[in-house]
Amino acid sequence: MRPNLTEILGIEHPIIIAPMFLITNVNMVVAAIENGATAAMPALNYRSENELRQAIREIKSKSNNPFGINLIVNKSNPKYKTQLKAIIDEKVDYVITSLGNPKETINRCKPLGIKVFCDVTDVKYAKKVELLGADAVIAVNSEAGGHCGSILRKKLVTDILTHCSIPVISAGGIGTATQLCETLALGAAGVSVGTIFLAAEEAAISSEYQQALIEYGADDITLSTKLSGSHLTVINTPYVKKVGTKANFCERLMLRNKFLKKYIKYFIMYNGTRKITNAAFKSTYKTVWCAGPAIEHIKKIRPLKEILDSLNK
Repeated sequence: MRPNLTEILGIEHPIIIAPMFLITNVNMVVAAIENGATAAMPALNYRSENELRQAIREIKSKSNNPFGINLIVNKSNPKYKTQLKAIIDEKVDYVITSLGNPKETINRCKPLGIKVFCDVTDVKYAKKVELLGADAVIAVNSEAGGHCGSILRKKLVTDILTHCSIPVISAGGIGTATQLCETLALGAAGVSVGTIFLAAEEAAISSEYQQALIEYGADDITLSTKLSGSHLTVINTPYVKKVGTKANFCERLMLRNKFLKKYIKYFIMYNGTRKITNAAFKSTYKTVWCAGPAIEHIKKIRPLKEILDSLNK
């Protein structure tokens, strides 16, 4: 029998508030862990190692309950080494690795009792990280907000459970208690939920972003490769329709070049990160808002506890 998320972390609800770039902040993490769930913040929310350490310490000063940090482990993240050191030094409960090889993170964290959950989008990668010693995989499906996979939730969870023996946490497409129960019934150890928590009061996003979450629905979500070089789900606003969602010819050409690829990806990611930052907290015509199809279930802005309670009915 595989342990579920409540057993792995010693929490009440098998729910991770997903690490949404710049959105999942200290207040959201504290609200989640004080109400029976857990949450993870992106390390890239913080410009310096010291700022990351201060955020971790602030959470620990408010609660003893488990929380995590999301770490980009590929070469597009020049802060990887210092962020990993901060995570280890500050004894975070778990790390969620994304977009790269988690071997070093697993090897350095596990001996210290820091659990490592690895984002995966297919069985092949799930098997690789299991062999490396991951404690669980986060199966990112085609309904996930932000960076998403290409496989439907049911198939991805079922396929990984068939071929791997470690717990599977499903990410993407969860907006209601029914969807949560359906996913757990597949055998998932828990879920990682992002989009509906964009509408939490603690998220502190712009009023325009909040209004867009309420006004747009699942049919308004589209895939873009212009912001990070990888598939990213965004709201298909008039501006997004105008500029398009695919990398331009020059970007595509350079992405095919082995030598240039990592530099171009870094540039696209840096430029896209700047746009997402501006969109989250300021509103201009040139606005790109991230969200997944679970936006369909957002009807108003509420305290995070209320949203969490709605999943646990």
